[in-house]
Amino acid sequence: MQTETASPSCTPHEGRNVKRIREILGIKQETLALDLGISQQAISQLEGREALDKEMLEKVAAALKVPTEAIQNFSEVAAINIVSSTLHHTNGLINYFPSFNPIEKIVQLYDEKIALYERMLKDKQDMIGQLQELQK
Repeated sequence: MQTETASPSCTPHEGRNVKRIREILGIKQETLALDLGISQQAISQLEGREALDKEMLEKVAAALKVPTEAIQNFSEVAAINIVSSTLHHTNGLINYFPSFNPIEKIVQLYDEKIALYERMLKDKQDMIGQLQELQK
């Protein structure tokens, strides 16, 4: 299987880079086409072009929510390194996952349960008081 990775001295294939970025982001051709107001076939043709004109490059970058430089300079090796370092760097995980302490959650639920019982007991006592007033 032959890879399509370009060496640093080669001109980047902007259309192929659009395709790779789109796939990484999980965006279908149809969705990108809708965002750009063109057909899915036009997206397919665009992804086959080695170079995109500046206006189209800017529109595609805006639709994908990436800088134009990301499309022009995309590197699979760099993308893999970023993902790999993010997954193995524990400090980076703090930014992605909220801190969650199960003991604190249990204590919070227990406190809520006690407050609920106290409200129910107060309501029961109020109802008993009202019934006693009615009997008099």
